[in-house]
Amino acid sequence: MLQQISLRRSTALAVAVAITLLAWTVPAGAATQSISSQGITVTYSYHGAPPLSRDSRLTISDDGKVVYDEAVTSKWCGSECSPNIIARARKVIHIVRLSPTGGPSVVLDLYTGGAHCCFVEQVYSLSANSTDVTKTEHNFGNPGVRLTKLSSSGSYSFLSANNDFAYEFTDYAASGMPIEIFNFSNNSFHNVTRSYPSLIRKDAAQWMTAFQSQASSHYSDSVGVVAAWAADEDMLGRPAGVARFLAAQARAGHLNSAISPITPSDHKYVLALQKFLRSHGYLH
Repeated sequence: MLQQISLRRSTALAVAVAITLLAWTVPAGAATQSISSQGITVTYSYHGAPPLSRDSRLTISDDGKVVYDEAVTSKWCGSECSPNIIARARKVIHIVRLSPTGGPSVVLDLYTGGAHCCFVEQVYSLSANSTDVTKTEHNFGNPGVRLTKLSSSGSYSFLSANNDFAYEFTDYAASGMPIEIFNFSNNSFHNVTRSYPSLIRKDAAQWMTAFQSQASSHYSDSVGVVAAWAADEDMLGRPAGVARFLAAQARAGHLNSAISPITPSDHKYVLALQKFLRSHGYLH
């Protein structure tokens, strides 16, 4: 299954983390979700039905002492952020360890609203003495994000895809988005995708399968998925192979966009893709 499709579907699933779900109540026009783990209790509440909710609030207590109690806001949705609830009663607050050497952090899943955008993750980091809480956020755009363990350290990472590829060469539905993985430490998100070559290879194989499946439609809209494949392959250190493959596909007339006709002989798409990949750090 394509990476972007699996990621979208994964937002409908609760992530398995070491926490105890204490409560999920939905009184008239309001909802409250609470979790507790490692001495930390988190309560998230809002009014109205997502994606039109309002008056969100997050409270964090450590050993019974309230250390954070603020309205939920984001630079991408102001005070009108909604919980990222794709399925009923989905868990949107998590208590997890994001760094192998750090303590637990609180992660909140938000949705900004709109047909194609956007999924925002907020991390609330507790200081060593739990007297200060620092909020950091990252906009993962259209593909969403999955909080998952990818290493033996037991810490969690953010598994997503690169939203910059959406609409770049074709419409959204036909756009491919290569895998992206972020770690979190020192109150910052860090792109660590290249540290997981096996996952990149798996993603690349999925995009190549998608490209090859377009033969049945005479590659009528193939440039989106092959762009994601090229990005993955470049991350694996195979730019020469990517260049040869794209040149051959251009000569064969297999690189086409439904919204931007391409002439195979002039290789304009290949040049545009290489420029895009270079500007986004995939190609050097």
